[in-house]
Amino acid sequence: MFTGFAFICVFSYFLTILSISQSEKVTYTFPEFPYKETNKNEATFREVEAACEKGCLGKSGLSKVTCIRQCVSPSCYRDLYQQDLLEEGEVDVRLNSFKGCFIQRYNKSRL
Repeated sequence: MFTGFAFICVFSYFLTILSISQSEKVTYTFPEFPYKETNKNEATFREVEAACEKGCLGKSGLSKVTCIRQCVSPSCYRDLYQQDLLEEGEVDVRLNSFKGCFIQRYNKSRL
């Protein structure tokens, strides 16, 4: 009988923990900029990114990524990352939007 009671207590504890973790989920939304992965767009982005990498020598990991993105497009970086900075190990789901923002603003600046 005690084993059944212990099982119920442990099961109830896990349900409580599960419901607390579910209620703490936060959905993060960010501005989405369409990005078409063409050879031209990729080449343009890589060219600017490579130039920015030279200015971020000596940095590594997340600080290097942040330095490069801020250099590539300060305004796109602000729009996409300022409110919720990248964290070490985070999968960057905003990268395509960043590229889309960059290409839009790059093309406008060339007009």
